[in-house]
Amino acid sequence: MLVTGGSGYLGTHVRRFFSADDFSRRSNLDILDSRDAEKVENYDVVIHLAAHLDKHPDAADLCFRTNAEGTLNLIRNMQPGSVFIYASTKDVYGRNADSSQDVNENCPTDYCGQSGLEWSKLIGERYVDYYAAKQKVRACIFRMSSVYARPTSGNENGFVTHYVESIKHGLSIRLPAGGDPMRDILYVDDLSRACQAFIDSSRTTGLYNLGGGRHNAAGLREIIKRVGKMIDLQPVIKEDPMLPLPVPLNYVSDLTRIRDELGWQPQTGIEEGLRNLL
Repeated sequence: MLVTGGSGYLGTHVRRFFSADDFSRRSNLDILDSRDAEKVENYDVVIHLAAHLDKHPDAADLCFRTNAEGTLNLIRNMQPGSVFIYASTKDVYGRNADSSQDVNENCPTDYCGQSGLEWSKLIGERYVDYYAAKQKVRACIFRMSSVYARPTSGNENGFVTHYVESIKHGLSIRLPAGGDPMRDILYVDDLSRACQAFIDSSRTTGLYNLGGGRHNAAGLREIIKRVGKMIDLQPVIKEDPMLPLPVPLNYVSDLTRIRDELGWQPQTGIEEGLRNLL
């Protein structure tokens, strides 16, 4: 088994969960290098987490190269019967997700202002669809919501981990003024269990929204207050009118499809997951 981005924020934990090999720049491998990418042909399972995650317009070209072309480099080298799991993002839906309380996989992905990051991930999905069918590879796409984990060395934290670390060290947390966004959050080991559920299944393809679902959804301010209460510290929140509200404002994954097809659901609730970060 191989994890691309296996030294990253989430990848470190996923790689350890499976005792998998690492494919990352820290292991001197690059998904944009065609010769490096050929190494995936030696693996039964590849979990593809490596990505360039930057929504700034100046980063669009690198996002398309890394997230789309990098995915193409890998999937076209997979052997028949092997498994390829692709980490996409809920953000492919953009503002289209605002029309649903719980977002399922039928939510439109039509253009509504998504950045190069989101569109590069969506193009990566199409590469996975095409080459998996062409080469008889079992392929799974996870449109991931907010997955969180303990900090890992040299990596930028996701927002949940950032909140926890800020509260622990008495640092202020900037939030957009005038709104309280909601997100469903998922502990990283449940991501690994979702990968295992697809590997163990008889399915040849799958497209799933992956997050904590309604039972693990909370407003950002509620998450911050919970952490502060756990460690008996008062969080310092700065309301920033210049900080834009996220798009969509509220996002909760509908987990019906993955529950029905893979028998998967989150095992780690918000309380336990946040305590794991402490």
